Amino acid sequence: MILALGTMLLLSSCAGEFNKVYKSDDYAYKYEYAKQQFANGKNTRAIALLQELVTMEKGTQNAQECLYMLAMAEYNIKDYATASEYFKKYYDSYPRGVYAENAKFYIGESLYMSTPEPRLDQSPTMQAISAYQEYLDIFPDGKMKSTAQNRMFALQEKLVMKEYYNAKLYYDLGTYFGNCTSGGNNYEACVITSQNAINTYPYSDIREDFAILVMKSKFELAKMSVESKQYERFEDAQDECYGFINEYPDSKERGTAEKYIEKCKNFISTHKGPEI
Repeated sequence: MILALGTMLLLSSCAGEFNKVYKSDDYAYKYEYAKQQFANGKNTRAIALLQELVTMEKGTQNAQECLYMLAMAEYNIKDYATASEYFKKYYDSYPRGVYAENAKFYIGESLYMSTPEPRLDQSPTMQAISAYQEYLDIFPDGKMKSTAQNRMFALQEKLVMKEYYNAKLYYDLGTYFGNCTSGGNNYEACVITSQNAINTYPYSDIREDFAILVMKSKFELAKMSVESKQYERFEDAQDECYGFINEYPDSKERGTAEKYIEKCKNFISTHKGPEI
């Protein structure tokens, strides 16, 4: 009981002190108090003071630090959108400032922290990649170089996964034509999306998964094609399967590729090819 009462009195005292500082016109004192609150992890209190100080201290030697602390305090409370804007404001205002490199890095870091999971729109991911690239361009030997590069690799994997989910969706839609226009086809869309991803991200960890979708889609496309296109498409599917086995001889889908090859061979051997 005594401990609880003591805690309440302490909190009340702290709140009273903060309110006194907040209402004060002594900006030098307010600045020092804001620094103290920020250093002690009292980010919300620091923000309340710094939002006023960035205006009142503009043009003084404290202006840079006020703006940078405000950006970092917003970052610390996970308001990444606001933090990003303040970091941008700092860098735009003080491109040669004391905290210029940190601010440029944390623009990307703030965007990185708010990027969505791969199934959602990846515009924020592209913005984060662009921000990190700008940091690396301006500070090629920067102290956060390694972190920025690793972040970019992680973000690119998000983009890869987004493309994979798109391609897989086309494959899963299969023969459903409700979403196709101008004679389009879900399997064709899967092939195009997967091949574009392989070309754009040649070193991706899921390159094989895209190759599997291409192989399966080409075989399904051959099966459902009109008679005039079947022979050519079964040949294409067969070539794709051989290419897949050659590139991924130990793949878990090797058996599927071999099964497809036999079916392609059976069709090709019993049907007449297009006249030349």
